[in-house]
Amino acid sequence: MTRPRQFDLIVFDWDGTLFDSTALITRCIQAACADVGVAVPSDRDASYVIGMGLIEALQHAAPGLARDRYPELGTRYRHHYFARQHEIVLFEGTLAMLQALKAREHWLGVATGKSRRGLDEALSSVQLKGLFDATRTADETASKPDPQMLLELMGHFDVAPERTLMIGDTTHDLQLALNAGTPCIGVGYGAHERAAFDAFGPLHVADSVADLHDWLARHG
Repeated sequence: MTRPRQFDLIVFDWDGTLFDSTALITRCIQAACADVGVAVPSDRDASYVIGMGLIEALQHAAPGLARDRYPELGTRYRHHYFARQHEIVLFEGTLAMLQALKAREHWLGVATGKSRRGLDEALSSVQLKGLFDATRTADETASKPDPQMLLELMGHFDVAPERTLMIGDTTHDLQLALNAGTPCIGVGYGAHERAAFDAFGPLHVADSVADLHDWLARHG
């Protein structure tokens, strides 16, 4: 079967790329740090770690905490996050973009720093049923920017790197793509500033979901 356009497989990061969750994650990291009595990171430092696996992210956000207390910090983060996750919504226009890509017969994947439990809960929404063909999370593969999750997704569909596109809102996502040998797109409305993407040679940096949708319609 001949598949459309330039890319067969389009892989999305989750938080800050599809879901408007950056602010909530930042606040939950800060609240968890306060709970365990470690210095509360700034908004910039807390948002920088979004996209990493949870424990690795917390180690970066709270470097002064004793190593054996990171599981406790992780527990406090989950407490705050799961208490408020109902507040998180898709960025406006995201569902229409994903549906359009499916209609054009792209395979859609997710490569995320979320846990499998967290991603499955998000994907249980009726509106997202059947949209994604395969997903990988940080607790079942190596954490970003290690290329394992992206390599596994390409292997699952037997798709070459040049026919795969990685889309994300952090430098961790773009470094993941670089490490896996795939083209990438940055989104400038998430956790990291768009100027930070320049070093990774993205095909495009989208200012909004509408901008991303338009680029994919023309080039994807």
